[in-house]
Amino acid sequence: MADPIPSTSATMAIAASALQAQQARMRVIAENLANADSTATTPGGDPYRRQVPVFTPTPVAGGGEGVSLTRVAADQSAFRTEYAPGHPGADAKGYLKLPNVDPLVEALDMQEAQRAYQASLNVISTANTMNSLTLGLLKQIP
Repeated sequence: MADPIPSTSATMAIAASALQAQQARMRVIAENLANADSTATTPGGDPYRRQVPVFTPTPVAGGGEGVSLTRVAADQSAFRTEYAPGHPGADAKGYLKLPNVDPLVEALDMQEAQRAYQASLNVISTANTMNSLTLGLLKQIP
């Protein structure tokens, strides 16, 4: 037997969990963008490492399953390098490690997060409208 359709309150709780998760995702992306050009200050040191949000399914009030940001993991991809022998963070060969943040990828991730956030807002708005219409119909019953 298929799962029953979640109640309106469960639907709103699921959408609200998605709003919170996408908001947290946008904060992580903003941090990545803010640190895209940061460098180490010590010779051969590591610069900022890109952070990646990790989501997991989470039960919500009223039944159903929402989503939550459970942790932020470091992206283990290689750092970019640039030849900059005069920089204080350059190694013995004159190479400077740069963050493994690609601003284009971050911009696309931000756009995707914004669309997911907007979709969750639309779900809440639609559920609210359905509640109002249902109450209006119930008022008409003698």
